[in-house]
Amino acid sequence: MNTIMNMRRRNLRKGVAGRIRLSNMSRRHFLMGAAGTGGFVLGLTLFPIQKNPAAAAGGVFEPSVFLSIAKDGTTTIMCHRSEMGQGIRTGLPIVLADELEADLSRCVIVQAEGDAKYGDQYTDGSHSIVEFYDQMRELGAAGRQMLEQAAAQQWGVAQSECKAQNHKVVHQPTGKSLDFGDLAATAATLEVPAADTLRLKDSKDFRYVGKDTPIVDLKDINQGSATYTIDITMPGMKYASVERCPVTLGKVKSYDASEALKVPGVEAVVEIPPFSLPVVYNALGGIAVVASNTWAAMEGRKKLKITWDYGENAGYESRAYRKSLEESARNKGDVWREEGDVNAAFGSAHRILEAEYYSPLLVHVPMEPPGAVAHVQGDKCLVWSSTQDPQSARDVVAEAIGLDSANVESRMPLLGGAFGRKSKPDFAAEAAVCSKEVGAPVKVTWTREDDVRNGFYHSDCAQHVKAALDANGKVTAWEHRSAFPTINWLWDAAENRPGAWEIDFGLSDLPYDIPNISIEGCEAPVHVRVGWLRSVHNIFHAFAIGSFADEIAYARGRDPVDNLLDLIGPARIIDLSGNPEEYFNYMFGIDKYPIDTGRLIKVVKEAAKMSKWGRSLPSRHGLGIMAHRSFLTYVATVVEVAVADDGTISIPNVYMAVDCGLAVNTDRVRSQMEGATIYGMSAACYGEITAKAGRIQQHNFNDYHVVRMSDCPRDIHVHILQNLDAPPGGVGEPGVPPFAPALYNAVFAATGKRLRSLPLQNHDLSI
Repeated sequence: MNTIMNMRRRNLRKGVAGRIRLSNMSRRHFLMGAAGTGGFVLGLTLFPIQKNPAAAAGGVFEPSVFLSIAKDGTTTIMCHRSEMGQGIRTGLPIVLADELEADLSRCVIVQAEGDAKYGDQYTDGSHSIVEFYDQMRELGAAGRQMLEQAAAQQWGVAQSECKAQNHKVVHQPTGKSLDFGDLAATAATLEVPAADTLRLKDSKDFRYVGKDTPIVDLKDINQGSATYTIDITMPGMKYASVERCPVTLGKVKSYDASEALKVPGVEAVVEIPPFSLPVVYNALGGIAVVASNTWAAMEGRKKLKITWDYGENAGYESRAYRKSLEESARNKGDVWREEGDVNAAFGSAHRILEAEYYSPLLVHVPMEPPGAVAHVQGDKCLVWSSTQDPQSARDVVAEAIGLDSANVESRMPLLGGAFGRKSKPDFAAEAAVCSKEVGAPVKVTWTREDDVRNGFYHSDCAQHVKAALDANGKVTAWEHRSAFPTINWLWDAAENRPGAWEIDFGLSDLPYDIPNISIEGCEAPVHVRVGWLRSVHNIFHAFAIGSFADEIAYARGRDPVDNLLDLIGPARIIDLSGNPEEYFNYMFGIDKYPIDTGRLIKVVKEAAKMSKWGRSLPSRHGLGIMAHRSFLTYVATVVEVAVADDGTISIPNVYMAVDCGLAVNTDRVRSQMEGATIYGMSAACYGEITAKAGRIQQHNFNDYHVVRMSDCPRDIHVHILQNLDAPPGGVGEPGVPPFAPALYNAVFAATGKRLRSLPLQNHDLSI
């Protein structure tokens, strides 16, 4: 596992995922006006908790997440994660507000800037709620108890007689009450309760958690008044469009900007220096045209005459690369899980099944392409960027223009989708370089063509899967080899095979009750920038596992649901402690989040029940199923497909059963599952990035198709297996992986055609 992932994992386990330290921040001016007007401000840091830390802290104290209650009762809650439609700017605050007993209608949500004082702000991997649920609860509980103590002091009664209820503290014997605002000044003088004295609510008393809560930005988004990076303006701002090399790692040899400078409105041409390896999240380099308006910048860019050094990837070609991946997957790789003796099992098998699966490169294509606004003034820089990781944006910008990261102020407006692309803030560095060069604020906006041609791509993958069956049809061995370019290449250009932690994304944790298992990762050179995309390697691993399981079902003459339940076996906890490297488990403790096949069984049965599995269907209609654990959550998906005689498909229904433990905001969980279905359908039916002579051949939505309204499933049915007392799992990504295999299994059921490569549009399903 690379150094960055090791650092994040270590921090989560020892810091973020541990206890918190709270402090009364009321003497500090963290929220404009609140702390200086008799308000009550409570902060938290992600360090081991201490008794009475407010008294011990003294002097300066930097919080990570905090709340403020003003004298009029207005409660301000800081959200330190990026909002991109997943609802985190609502999800985290309602956890705190619920525990605080605040009235949501009197709460204001403020977006934090990028700063280490807020703790981990990396909004990726479906872990925001997982990581901060306990901390937000403790923060809310501490505030509630301090308000109750403040009321007791004002009334001269025992604190045990005072209880916070809906933004007031009620004296239970008499019924008299005080508003939170009336208690703010007194609460501001109190010490924070010690960790072992915090009293968390019983789940039966939750007011917001576990229920439907509309997102706080809903009205602004629907009315078009929400602020995205494209909406940010500054006095004297310029606009830039950047021409980048069409081949990864290529560089500018020379350029002629004379014609570009003749375009009305064009004011400057700026060379953005090429990065030196490793790639990380740095700007690609290229030539930027800076103008008084976006149109002029784009027109000037067309006039640039650039000679490129295309570098070592100029010969990269998709078809040849696919063949090399397939050949790699046929040969022994690095073994990352081994149980029993697969060779012996195959040697004594009554029947052996083998199949190969292929998934192409994908690109994120969020509705809002990457963009940033930067203003460099002397040794300071302010940057607005559509980023999932404002702290990385701060660091990447600082490195690009030679500043200390402490002198970079990183702000994040709403993100118009992200899907992992915007965790890499290369575009923010481009804006900063341009701003420093021209001495004015500069907005860089990527076009859709830039987004498709110069992005970070989801790995393509070839997999070879082999199973042994005994005379009774029981599966006795499973051998699975996966070859795909590694994300680790971003940090080490010598990396040419997946790491153990990448195999952990949906493969090494194969949940089947099979005595002999071998899971391997195989060599795959890297020719493009590889990066996380929604659900990461679970996409292609679930595709192969789910498709092969269905092949086994028909080979055994078993119903696919019965077969799947048989493969999963009895409810149990899977032990991966014998793996060569510690199981990644999405960076969270395996004790708290074990691999529980009982939960997988439940979602399989629920999805089958929802779909009325086994019902009679019209000709060329079929049902397909797949169940998968990812990001600590269990999802089973049944897809109903109808295949017309000309081969076109429609999807009348999708049925999803999801067990994410505690579903904090059920409205968002359903929305994320619905969105994941659409995203997964785009990848399964249309998603394919190809390259020729090192150049990406797709450009825009005309040749990189995504699901349109006319393509969408008629109905997406989502059932949440709610458990208010369980730790929450992730929900942004787990709905994606089961879709493609469930669809392909349904296509087989409808047509008898077994397909083993994505996307569906490359196959002929006509009669």
